[in-house]
Amino acid sequence: MATMTYFRRVLCLTVLAVMSLGTSIDAAPNAAASDWRQTVREIAAAHFKHPAWGYSHSTRDYRLARELAASDHVQLDDDVLFAAAYLHDMGMFAPWRDPKRDHADVAADTVASVLKGTGFPMEKIAKVQDAIRTHMYDRSPQGAEALYLHDADALDWLGAIGAARILALIDANGGKPQGPDVIPMLDTNLAQVPGHVLSPAGRARVPERQAELEQFLRTLRDETDNLTDF
Repeated sequence: MATMTYFRRVLCLTVLAVMSLGTSIDAAPNAAASDWRQTVREIAAAHFKHPAWGYSHSTRDYRLARELAASDHVQLDDDVLFAAAYLHDMGMFAPWRDPKRDHADVAADTVASVLKGTGFPMEKIAKVQDAIRTHMYDRSPQGAEALYLHDADALDWLGAIGAARILALIDANGGKPQGPDVIPMLDTNLAQVPGHVLSPAGRARVPERQAELEQFLRTLRDETDNLTDF
């Protein structure tokens, strides 16, 4: 009964997280956005429509990166962080996607053309490119903005939100992937992501999210005859 109760709680959190993936989140509460920030938000909201790495993922990364840096008493250039956080996955989407190249490299190479003319201070573009290029957990960030975006992005693959993002990949029409197909992705994230979170504040958040995802996977396997009924 306790296991069932726990699983229902985690499942409810997962469903709520999936439902909220398309919800707009204010990037900087109590602060008026400049014109270029509004333009970047509009670009992201219009083009980044995916339940695992869409617009709401960008807003979470921005918010969490700021929280981690504040916990570590590290001052970030918020122009750099905002632009990088909102545009780091643009290489996954048309018209920028290039299936022959990694999405992070595509985004880093393309972001200057997107930001040019928006009012973004272009003298900071190199730092934006660096942060975008190394945002994935298996890359090595250089500089504060790159580090905290990297860690925020890594943490978003763990915990309830990590489960929600991967489960959202299941094809509701019966195509690929189906339920059991995505579980190895969660297992991989659980095994590989924690060791790549680098900042003190980021590492402090790993155990809770790691334990939550571990418990979810154990319970899911217990209740589905080791995924044969999933």
